[in-house]
Amino acid sequence: MPGRKHGLAVDVLGLVIAVVVLAANVHDNTAGIALLSEVAVNAGGNVSKALADQGFKTQVVTHEAGLGIDVEIAQRDPQHKGFVPQPKRWRVEQTYGILILHRRLVRDYEHRPSSSSSRVYWAITHVIVRRLTGANTPTWREAAVAA
Repeated sequence: MPGRKHGLAVDVLGLVIAVVVLAANVHDNTAGIALLSEVAVNAGGNVSKALADQGFKTQVVTHEAGLGIDVEIAQRDPQHKGFVPQPKRWRVEQTYGILILHRRLVRDYEHRPSSSSSRVYWAITHVIVRRLTGANTPTWREAAVAA
């Protein structure tokens, strides 16, 4: 089974705005253009600025300028050596970490890209419900702590 590339656009809370699932051999520019086009459609014109990874180049910036979205490429400080979290960029990594806790997203079990993207929406819906209800710990842990 060929690999897939997942692109996520999240808001400042880490909630998914748009998902794009493409073949793994697709260039980052193509994935970025498809992802930010989905953002423009899904957000209904409410997104005015986007922070993108270094993998995206000027093609993404020029494409999104036509959609009314200002794209800023997050540049790494060349003076820092090793891993340094970039401001606001870690939200996407945090969302990937939360989503990977859902069993169907650990591996690519789906045959169609649309099924794969729907699983991401399903998992983030579960995260939203848990945040709204305050049910962040399983009930068996509460019983064990009370005993």
